[in-house]
Amino acid sequence: MASTQMSSTTPIPISRLAKIASDVCDSVFQSTHTYDHASTSSQNTNIINTILQCLISEPSTSGQPPQYKYMVTSTIIQQNTTSHVMDEDSQATARAVEGEGSLAAKRGMHSASGAYWNNEKDGMWSFKYEKAESMGFDVIISIVWISVA
Repeated sequence: MASTQMSSTTPIPISRLAKIASDVCDSVFQSTHTYDHASTSSQNTNIINTILQCLISEPSTSGQPPQYKYMVTSTIIQQNTTSHVMDEDSQATARAVEGEGSLAAKRGMHSASGAYWNNEKDGMWSFKYEKAESMGFDVIISIVWISVA
């Protein structure tokens, strides 16, 4: 599981954030075997709402309820389905016939965020759900917290 953090402090330990995100994704994708565009809207909604519920009910490291506003984003990205269903020998053959760049392992994507906030109290954390790769897609979750105190 890949994750990144942009803040000096977190209202919930990073290990706990990772556990919440991983458990929620495990639950949402428990019966999923491949990317299904018709399901992505409800999957994203389920991920976002469930993580928000967990964050709101999670006590802070000081034992008091956190005084933060949270924002959660979830992105589901379909991988190149041709390369996903082909074995390595078939992919190598297709590259030789069609050209090296014609069969990418997955689509390219770059995303970035920025904010003007209090670096001591506010922050963001991103998470990649690694288990989704074997199902032909990627899931990227970002959590932002803003201190209200």
